Parts: sequence; structure tokens; C-alpha cells
Amino acid sequence: MTEFGYTLMGEQSGPRELVRHAVRAEGVGYDFLVSSDHYFPWLTSQGHSPYAWSVLGAVAQATERIPFMTYVTCPLFRYHPAVVAQKAATLNLLSDGRFTLGLGAGENLNEHVVGHGWPSADIRHEMFTEALEIITGLFEGGYVTYRGQHFDVDSAKLWDLPDSLTPIGVAVSGPSSCRIAGEYADVMIATEPKPELGQMFDAAGGTGKPRVGQLPVSFGTDEDAAVQRAHDQFRWFGLTWKVNAELPGTASFAAASQFVAPDDVASSIPCGDDVDAVVEAARAFVDAGFTGVALVQIGGDVQEEFLDWSQSELLPALRREYGSAAG
Repeated sequence: MTEFGYTLMGEQSGPRELVRHAVRAEGVGYDFLVSSDHYFPWLTSQGHSPYAWSVLGAVAQATERIPFMTYVTCPLFRYHPAVVAQKAATLNLLSDGRFTLGLGAGENLNEHVVGHGWPSADIRHEMFTEALEIITGLFEGGYVTYRGQHFDVDSAKLWDLPDSLTPIGVAVSGPSSCRIAGEYADVMIATEPKPELGQMFDAAGGTGKPRVGQLPVSFGTDEDAAVQRAHDQFRWFGLTWKVNAELPGTASFAAASQFVAPDDVASSIPCGDDVDAVVEAARAFVDAGFTGVALVQIGGDVQEEFLDWSQSELLPALRREYGSAAG
């Protein structure tokens, strides 16, 4: 049985719209929500990037049943891990236990703004491991004092904690991140449907734990317009995460993706209103053992139409094929 989620993509919608989309996604029957946590959009044409934690606080109050997760928060530069732990515990209380803290080692695009530089991936993973140790320690209650190579914590304590531990998701893309996830994560997060990621996660301790992937979609009754929209706003998606993590700004992403053609985007992202194309695209995640797939509708101004289509055609088709908790 596979669950299907809806992505609150802050890079393409303002804060009020994101909350409205969350309520609507719950209403049409999505099983869960995921939210990006950016300071910058990927490309200037996307045009937005509100503070995700304020949006999710509003989502916690505006929705009733739907679980949600950051996808993902970097606890290394913009946010100190002790502050991330406090934010997550508070949000879990506000949502009556519906929140999962999704974490990753970040992208230069968002983290450069605080002026601390952008270290190599191995250093970022060292920092990430320390951050996870701090966050998990604070979630367990009591005072935490920590002296690490990268982070210090002086007598920190969370005074408002939910009754049960806030679940932690960890984004993976290779052997190192899978090892970290296997030790610390309750949920594996990935954007690529690679079976080997789940296998490495299992080998590191993740056996039996859920794993969530993400699938971009460009819905529209005019297929050509849907392709052009996907090319305009999402052509960076095929650059791979090793590249995406390193580029510092929207101009860099525009330059790096300048030779990506509309046909290239159309071959990798379902575009138009063919339900079967989305169902088939989801199969790679299902076959790779993912227990949840979060759909990303490209284009902030077409979310309502996409959600209508989700209710009438897409979600019923996905559930017929793969099953769902809400089906």
C-alpha cells in the first residue's frame, strides 16, 4: 500500500496561498503534505520563498487530520540545530502530533545567505551528524550540553515537548547520507527512485522504516503549455543533487540549465492531463520500495486546477493501481 502526498512548494507560491492549498489538499484526500524550506527559489521565474515555519504553523491550525513534514530543513547554517529542535517540538504540539521533522545537509542556494561559506560534502555530513545528535538529545528531554567539532550547545532544554518523540526524516542521495539516515532517521527521504538507496538505508539500520519520494508533475489541459511551464520553472530538476547542492543562486541555476530543452523536461516529467502517465511515473518509486510519494504540481497559479483533477481523476487512479491509506 502506497500513500500519496501533496507538496507545498514555497518557491512558487506565497504564504497565504500555501495555507489555502494545504487545506484544499486535505479536503481532496491527499494522505500527507510535505513542505520545502527555502530562502531562495530555484529560478527567478518561480518568484517566491516565504518562511516555511510560519506557513506550517498556520497549516497546523488550518488543517485537521493530515500529517505533514519539512522536505527538507537544513540544521547547519541558517538554523542552529538547538533552534530547529525547538521549532519542531512546538509545531508537533500545534498539530497534535502530525508533524515529522525532515532534515538534510542543505543546498548552497539557501544557506549562503548567512555568510558562513559552503564547505565540502564530507564536512557538511560531519556537521549534519552533530546536528542530529543535538536534536535527538533535546527531543528526549532534560538539559543538553554539547561540545562538538562544529557545534556547541550550552545547557539547552526544550520546555514544551509533545508526549511522544517527534519523528525525524533524513534525506539521502548516496552511501554517506544513507549511513546517517540508518542510524538517526525514522523516515528515509529521497527525490530519486533508486532501489540502492533503500538497500543502503536498510543495511545501516533502516529496515522496516517508511521511505518517501517526490514526483514532479505539470498538469494542464494544454499539453504544450504544461511542457513550457515545466521547462520555465523546473528545468533545474534534472541537474542531479550533487550539482543542485553546490550552486549559489538563481542565476547559477539558470546558467547551469540553459541547454536543457523543453523536450528534455517532457521526457522526465509527466506533462498534460494524462492520468496514466502520472500513474506510470509513480511506479518507479513503488517498485523501489517507497511507502509514500509526494506529488509536486509545477506552477503556483495552477494549483487549484491540479487539486480538482487530483480529486476527480488522479487520486482515484493512483489508489486503484497502488492502494492508499485513504483509499
